[in-house]
Amino acid sequence: FGDSGDTFTVPSGATITNNGTATGFGGNTDPFRNRIINGNMSVDQRNETATINGTGVTYNVDRFLGRGVSSAGVFTLVRTAVAPTNFYRSLAATVTTADSSIASSSSYRVQQFIEGYNISDLNWGTSDAQSVTLSFYVRSSVTGTFGGNLANGDFDRFNVFSYTINSANTWERKTITISGDTSGNWNTGNSIGIRLNFSLGAGSTLLGSAGSWGSSTKEGVTGQTNLIATNNATWYITGVQLEVGTSATDFAFVPFDVNLQRCQRYYYEYQLGYLGGYSRRAGTGAAFSALEDATHPVQMRASPTITAGTPTYINASSLSFTASSHGFVARVTSSSSSGYYRAYETDVEVNAEL
Repeated sequence: FGDSGDTFTVPSGATITNNGTATGFGGNTDPFRNRIINGNMSVDQRNETATINGTGVTYNVDRFLGRGVSSAGVFTLVRTAVAPTNFYRSLAATVTTADSSIASSSSYRVQQFIEGYNISDLNWGTSDAQSVTLSFYVRSSVTGTFGGNLANGDFDRFNVFSYTINSANTWERKTITISGDTSGNWNTGNSIGIRLNFSLGAGSTLLGSAGSWGSSTKEGVTGQTNLIATNNATWYITGVQLEVGTSATDFAFVPFDVNLQRCQRYYYEYQLGYLGGYSRRAGTGAAFSALEDATHPVQMRASPTITAGTPTYINASSLSFTASSHGFVARVTSSSSSGYYRAYETDVEVNAEL
């Protein structure tokens, strides 16, 4: 009944009975509604424990990073099998060196940077800015009020949020609605569009009131619990979702292969098996080189930085790379006037993280 686009008001207490086929009642079912990539922590290409101190950004589980802006406190990040129902992995932070007296401008946080292309439809920075809802599952050995924020890529627009952990070592789902920002610059290209930050501790100048946009650098909420203040404290998170609208939907699971490809836009690992040849130098003494072309699994966000491990060399001593967003070329150059030369057996990290 009715026409397309009609709105019907159902009285309070009424019951709608479906005696046939009903559509459009399930909320947002778009599998890509989540602006967070790898929110269920299913992809972990680095597969290692990261130690977070005052040395800057360190990526761990794909698309998630840790950062400390102080050498006083240290925490680790690692993927674990501790997870709520319907999930099988989470990201775990563990305090290994406590900072019980955080300096006013120091902070500790877990973040994901969202590429501008993935937020362009939010219209942030305009009068048409859309609200978003953040949801996630969290578990901690420490209870209390915790904080975090959304910020822009230019790091001059901030909106603080808070959530409460009621019971220690118990999974709890949190949902937070955040109004769209009608001011500031929000990148919509291949640079950072939104910074999502979960605070594990912040100094007094970085704490503020929740629920409004401003230009002062704020990373957490006034009065928050600082996990970093308690040695051996743990904090787990999974099912992280950021979607358009003022209500949270169930976590949008996508197939593992799709999730992996989305992560490989920013980072992947390549195995260089064997690269070399046979050199016989001419009278000019020119060196011979061998090349290997590799195509990225998907087009990367930008031309990546390529870092190789230490290969085994024979009659060679260096390995170099030339890269674009589509692929890279590896080159090894001979160091002997004649004979075989090669570089082999090394892992290569291809990195275009934000």
